[in-house]
Amino acid sequence: MSWSSVTLVLGGARSGKSAHAESLFAAGGTYIATAAIGDEEMAARIAKHRARRGAIWTTVEAPLDLAPALDAHPGAVLVDCLTLWLSNLMFANRDLDRAALDLEQALSRHPGPVALVANEVGLGIVPDNALARAFRDQAGLLNQRLAAKAGRVVFIAAGLALVFKETA
Repeated sequence: MSWSSVTLVLGGARSGKSAHAESLFAAGGTYIATAAIGDEEMAARIAKHRARRGAIWTTVEAPLDLAPALDAHPGAVLVDCLTLWLSNLMFANRDLDRAALDLEQALSRHPGPVALVANEVGLGIVPDNALARAFRDQAGLLNQRLAAKAGRVVFIAAGLALVFKETA
């Protein structure tokens, strides 16, 4: 696989990132979901996402072990979302650099197209506590790391896409 078939979809909360990423795969594929149901509100959000995407997607839940999930599903894959995955890793005290490297290696050997959804969390104010600042910093570093390699990077705001990077 070439990194040229990886699309990184960035944007703020409720910007339309997931819907845009889904639109990249008209025939569907494997939807790797990183969200974990922690409360009723999150359960409702997950149910809404599943209903929107419909039966053309096979959902695989991978809140922590993203690289093995990618390896197990060689076709078109949408990962939603890297920001929740990072949060899950931090709360599980996982090695973030190792996890990012494992993800990069899985992406480099993945034979099909991949869309990665991530929040751009560094656009707002500086958080008032160390954990939130560490999370913001790690999310920004992960986004930069993947954007440097991805063939396409798209920023979504108000449901509109702005292409930041497009390689032939």
